[in-house]
Amino acid sequence: MESRFVERDAEAMADRYAKAGVGCDLALRVYTTRLLGEDKKLVLHGGGNTSVKTVVPDLLGDDVEVLCVKGTGWDMGTMEPPGMPAVRLAPLRKLRAREAVSDEEMVRVQRANLIDPMAPNPSVETLLHAFIPHKFVDHTHSTAILSLTDQPDGEQICTELYDGRMGIVPYIMPGFALAKRSAEIYEANPKAEGLILHKHGIFTFGASAREAYERMIEMVSLAEARLKRNRKAVFVTAAPAARLNASSLPSCGAERRSGQFLVRMVWSGVTTPDWL
Repeated sequence: MESRFVERDAEAMADRYAKAGVGCDLALRVYTTRLLGEDKKLVLHGGGNTSVKTVVPDLLGDDVEVLCVKGTGWDMGTMEPPGMPAVRLAPLRKLRAREAVSDEEMVRVQRANLIDPMAPNPSVETLLHAFIPHKFVDHTHSTAILSLTDQPDGEQICTELYDGRMGIVPYIMPGFALAKRSAEIYEANPKAEGLILHKHGIFTFGASAREAYERMIEMVSLAEARLKRNRKAVFVTAAPAARLNASSLPSCGAERRSGQFLVRMVWSGVTTPDWL
């Protein structure tokens, strides 16, 4: 996987949005969100989300520190600034001190702190974005990452592969509990460049939109290389030939001998044989 970030294109988008009163931080956030959303190996069926911490004026004209995060119902591949609703950051961070927060209460707090009360609901993973201190945070459901974490020893594989560069988060349903645990794991290793969420996906962070995006590309590329390196065929033995009707076996000559046939499964380097 290669970076598709083009400095000239990013600057052009920032200039275009500036004429509409959109700040540079949000413009660059939209630019890299689209790059992620357009790649189907990273984002499928509207999954994933991104955010940026910045300062915007509220409805009374006072500057407020906010989290602009992907709104529910927006497609990352076609993102526009209205799809990144701004939420007051301080109240979100105060929730970190709680032991538990229900999904319903989390949604109420997020909506109560929207700068624009007409904006869409912020992502269900808004608190995770808020609890991570980096300015830009990216999250995708990369197929390569999922193909590693969905294995029985997925956490161990990722721990060895990333060697401290990524925090490894056990599976927890999205919401407050996941956000709080993810922040704890990050704080135990503040040099981490992102998080691997077991059976869920990947987060990467950065001081700039480009840094967060290109860390995503690098970490996913490492996963792809790991899968390719360990690619192998899997042989499955059918029941003995004497107990099978010949008509039930593949009609492909050599593949039928001894009542055994090769099954080469799709994914993680296991491909479909020509005769299937």
